[in-house]
Amino acid sequence: MKKFTFKKTKIKGLYLIKPKIFKDYRGVFFRYFCSDEYKNIIFKNKILQTNICTNVKKGTLRGLHYQNKPHEETKIVTCVSGEIYDVAVDLRKNSKTFMKYFGTKLSEKNKHILYIPKGFAHGYITLQKNSTIVYLVDSKYNPKSENGIKYNNKKLKIKWPLKPTYISQKDKELDS
Repeated sequence: MKKFTFKKTKIKGLYLIKPKIFKDYRGVFFRYFCSDEYKNIIFKNKILQTNICTNVKKGTLRGLHYQNKPHEETKIVTCVSGEIYDVAVDLRKNSKTFMKYFGTKLSEKNKHILYIPKGFAHGYITLQKNSTIVYLVDSKYNPKSENGIKYNNKKLKIKWPLKPTYISQKDKELDS
């Protein structure tokens, strides 16, 4: 029995994943990652790192971050508590969707998962306080390879669902 539905987005290689949810009187169970099912569809690498980020305030913006070559990352992102608006920007220069973005709500309620391949910038804004995000990564973080794009970059024209209230100084100083 399939435990996931892999939905292609308008950007090649970027998938919205909907897990099969099992509910009963005890609560809810769903699978976030299964190497067998993911590798048959999209993911062929090993997970090398798991990151968890809790944001205590609504309107917290993180991103848009990426790692330069050769330390690019594939990410599998979900929101396990609260709700976020998650954005992936295509930075692959030979792509038909270069500098286009895909945005979607991820929440503890919908349990959706976003698969972001190498060559994308990633960021999100919290739509609820105490939102916790978990992401699996296929590459170890390399601080010397860290890079980013400012969230309000005029070329991207990202339609954030609310105005960011809390932004790190580092993210404020990213190039537009």
